[in-house]
Amino acid sequence: MADSVYKVIELIGTSKESWEKAAAAAVGRASKSLRDLRVAEVVQLDLAMDAKGKVEAYRAKIKVSFKFEGS
Repeated sequence: MADSVYKVIELIGTSKESWEKAAAAAVGRASKSLRDLRVAEVVQLDLAMDAKGKVEAYRAKIKVSFKFEGS
């Protein structure tokens, strides 16, 4: 088996419904332009709120790894 190298990037997904959907949005968007996604790790969850404290969006910061094919 050949050695492999993986690159890790950080993404932030948002959703008006839940943190799970925010994380899924980030992974879904990444999968459109990256190949061989391997692992997604949720590193932070937070909320965007309006001036009255009402939740406007759930945000999930994730680290995504994929196989590095560069030279």
